[in-house]
Amino acid sequence: LIGTQTPPIMAAFIATFMFLLALTNAKNAPRDYLALHNRARAQVGFGPMQWSNTMATYSQAYAEKRKGDCAMIHSIGPYGENIAAGYYPEFTGADAVKLWANKKPLYDHASNKCMGGECGHYTQMVWRSSVWLGCARVPCKNNSQFVVCNYDPPSNYIGKKPYGSSL
Repeated sequence: LIGTQTPPIMAAFIATFMFLLALTNAKNAPRDYLALHNRARAQVGFGPMQWSNTMATYSQAYAEKRKGDCAMIHSIGPYGENIAAGYYPEFTGADAVKLWANKKPLYDHASNKCMGGECGHYTQMVWRSSVWLGCARVPCKNNSQFVVCNYDPPSNYIGKKPYGSSL
């Protein structure tokens, strides 16, 4: 069809395909994981993380291992790690990152402790020295979703402060 207009039926098909493709990838793309992590980091004055294809590959391989059960078990690998499982088909990678970021009010910087709940997912996200990120999401057999993000350099050490001494 070079030099002619695209037939209306073809244009409609292309538009529908692009819309469905956007829905499929919505909130599970590297840019989505990065934007939410970097928003949380900016709130405490830290620079943005960068995407690591190496860590994304690691995350994907581990997520594939969890497909059968969606068990909340860490990989115990060479990186810092956050995991989440959502028990509805629409649970996205962005949903997982929002869950972790929403733990911020539980972290008390002065005492370097979580108050009233677990906040280690949040501190992992904003740990000053972690600058590389790789994440993955897979559907599990029980219609849930498993999300894993890995961080490098690894961090989130007990007794150390995620913000360093700057705050």
